[in-house]
Amino acid sequence: MTGPLRPLPRRAVQGRKQTWAPLTAAAVAATLLCGCGAPAARVDGARQAGVAFEQALADADYGRACALMAPQTREELEDNEGKPCGPALEGQDLSAAGGEPDTQVYGRQALLRLPDDTLFLSQFADGWKVTAAGCAPQTSEPYRCSVKGG
Repeated sequence: MTGPLRPLPRRAVQGRKQTWAPLTAAAVAATLLCGCGAPAARVDGARQAGVAFEQALADADYGRACALMAPQTREELEDNEGKPCGPALEGQDLSAAGGEPDTQVYGRQALLRLPDDTLFLSQFADGWKVTAAGCAPQTSEPYRCSVKGG
């Protein structure tokens, strides 16, 4: 064990304050910029994926829409309908909603509210994918979705 603790000389303390002050200010600024919501790139990525999915539905390009879905969502749709994703998705009652979506991102999850549809997305290594579509809010329960992955 070393000797008793002694206070640092005043110059050392002052120097330390000056050294840490810019770092503290930078940390506070970073927290304010990053901590109050998702970075714009993630919000834009989720929005673009959701809009692309809706555009694929509007174009009746179900193969492209399926490619924009999360793997587990595609598998559950195919299992439930007993056919490949494209024809299974075509048989769903999904409206191709237009308009600018209200996009909210929480970590690697996103919620897109459109005038006629609500989508849920997750971020994967290869981009944002739709995990649920055709979703409608319920008064006292979670959203009910026409297409979803378990």
